[in-house]
Amino acid sequence: MVFDQSIAADHQDSARTNRSRRIFLKAGIAAGGGLMLGFGLPTFLRDATAAGSGSFAPNAFIRIGTDGLVTLVMPYVEMGQGTYTSISMLIAEELEVALSQVRLEHAPPNEKLYGNPLLGGLQATGNSNAVRAAWQPLRQAGATARVMLIAAAAKRWKVDPTSCHAEHGEVVHQASARRIKYGALAGDAARLPVPEKVALKRPEDFKLIGTPAKRLDTPGKVNGTAVYGIDVRPPGVKIATLAQSPVFGGRVKSVGDAAAKAVKGVRQIVRLDDAVAVVADHMGAAKKGLAALVIEWDDGPHAKLTTADIVAELEKATLNSGPVAQNIGDVNAAMASAVTKVEATYQVPFLAHATMEPMNCTVHVRKDSCEVWVGTQVMARVQAAAAKTTGLPLEKVVVHNHLLGGGFGRRLEVDGVTRAVQIAMHVDSPVKVVWTREEDIQHDMYRPLFFDRMSAGLDGKGMPVAWNHRFAGSSVIARWAPPFFKNGLDPDTTEAAIDLPYALPNLHVEYLQVEPAGIPTAFWRSVGPSHNTFVTESFMDELAAAAKQDAVAYRLALLDKTPRAKAVLKLAAEKAGWGQPLPERVGRGVSVQFAFANYMAHVVEVEVSRDGDVRVRRVVTAVDCGTAVNPDTVQAQVQSAVIFGISAALFGEITLKGGRVEQTNFNTYQVLRMNQAPAIEVHIIRNTEPPGGMGEPGTSSIVPAVTNAIFAATGKRLRKLPVDPAQLKRA
Repeated sequence: MVFDQSIAADHQDSARTNRSRRIFLKAGIAAGGGLMLGFGLPTFLRDATAAGSGSFAPNAFIRIGTDGLVTLVMPYVEMGQGTYTSISMLIAEELEVALSQVRLEHAPPNEKLYGNPLLGGLQATGNSNAVRAAWQPLRQAGATARVMLIAAAAKRWKVDPTSCHAEHGEVVHQASARRIKYGALAGDAARLPVPEKVALKRPEDFKLIGTPAKRLDTPGKVNGTAVYGIDVRPPGVKIATLAQSPVFGGRVKSVGDAAAKAVKGVRQIVRLDDAVAVVADHMGAAKKGLAALVIEWDDGPHAKLTTADIVAELEKATLNSGPVAQNIGDVNAAMASAVTKVEATYQVPFLAHATMEPMNCTVHVRKDSCEVWVGTQVMARVQAAAAKTTGLPLEKVVVHNHLLGGGFGRRLEVDGVTRAVQIAMHVDSPVKVVWTREEDIQHDMYRPLFFDRMSAGLDGKGMPVAWNHRFAGSSVIARWAPPFFKNGLDPDTTEAAIDLPYALPNLHVEYLQVEPAGIPTAFWRSVGPSHNTFVTESFMDELAAAAKQDAVAYRLALLDKTPRAKAVLKLAAEKAGWGQPLPERVGRGVSVQFAFANYMAHVVEVEVSRDGDVRVRRVVTAVDCGTAVNPDTVQAQVQSAVIFGISAALFGEITLKGGRVEQTNFNTYQVLRMNQAPAIEVHIIRNTEPPGGMGEPGTSSIVPAVTNAIFAATGKRLRKLPVDPAQLKRA
């Protein structure tokens, strides 16, 4: 998920940070006599966001117990990206404690306390920005706690605080060799005034940040004690699974349930307007009961919808001008004087999330309360959705969050929660609603389909003097966060189409919002850049080919004003052996991307068989993500994002026929298998810049590198995804 990078830039505004110091930290005595340190995550909001939701005062809390353990109430969720470890490292670094001394609790739903400052105060984990959002405030919170503990020790010893220092969870007075543990000081520290200013560590003094750290969530995932949403089992829980209208917008016409009720273990059938659920003692009985139902559907207004209909609508839309996302110079004049003109159209499909943990939610609705157990990226929205569905006051809805078995944007939505609450309102006991894989894929909320028109003009040396890009497709933000959708534009849909790292003297980008009827769209890992980087980097490759120039050298010549982008490209090309000879039908492709405050370059090596099958043999990635808080996580996120992106490039496609999603499971919505996975090398450029995002950039930037490598291997330019082996067969 992507939001305006100017919001992230505001994060560096020290004047505004200083103005928020009084809100930022508060000290108090925790239960048991420990130090409780509340810290506000500074919210830097655009006017529309502030106006739409009033004053934002998001907070999180650190507790230091008398046992010396540090408890962090985590305002972000762990869905495999390593957030729990990296953010804990920020506190541990400044507090001078071992990472093993930090304990975590899920934050409850409360946007005033736990809103994400880089998402306009929304309580959400997305946009690859959890570490980015926490980088300054969490370090400040840790440093402030350290200073207060030192002050408490100095007061007890009647010495100057400057003669003391912290190390290993203790305060030390070197001159007298006295030392005292944090736990013994926590109560005293809580009574001290909060200092206005504290000095953060210099990067050269970091002990944890920048070093490989073992993930805090690994032991529980290995020994089976980790609890995901699908694992919860409150006493008396029943299991339900469901069938929803196969056409979005359809309704239930009739239900024959006699055979389903006869299945052993089936307890009841719940009929809703557009779905039917079977409630049973266990999932096996629920699935058997569901299969035994005889459901007649009213398909509604979208019964004849096809993918071709949607593509035709978008293609037609791009024949007209749209809101201007960015304009530099005079593209028309430059195009008129260009020596060479290049034009192309591109198309990317709808994509499903297909998380390994299918959609699920456990709910217990009582007369005057509702309790929800779920793994979600949006705790407060879950609470609000449950309250709205039940008609209960917000404070009567309790939400328990758990680990997520994959998010990728799917769990930024609350449709699954709403559905579970609707079913639970008909059940006397707690009920866990688990979607089958087929329901999960066929009733997903999908990455939008886009259609793009590109044109460029080249000078006599083959360099671009004009760049024109017009595209049409859905805006997720227009639905999900309306204040960010202004004048027909939003920063998510246009990211990586505008503010390119290349020096292009004349550039014009237009976006037309076209919402396809009959299929819902949502955030998908890397969202806007997952579409735009494929288009822009594929087209840049086309320009290099038209100019008869090397693809890497061509890009390097345009990157002088963006040294960090130039550095990752040079490093990736060098480590990959760019220019070295390859066998027949093996090619190398390249891509460069700036997105999520991250610079990344890939060089990909692919082999294309005579039957057109594509095998990605090797991926070499160079990344400049600023300060790499945990280099192991950086590497892991590149690896996972690369696999995710290659899967989309080679296989990913959701299609509609008769209003129905045609794909059902991993046999028809394929992901890369283990034996198909390439060797992946990750090279991290170290610097002291603030951290950039890591969860998503690799997914969007790998795709054009794959298709550019296919061009190098076969001479066939692919402008539509996914890869069609039939186009690559050699006669």
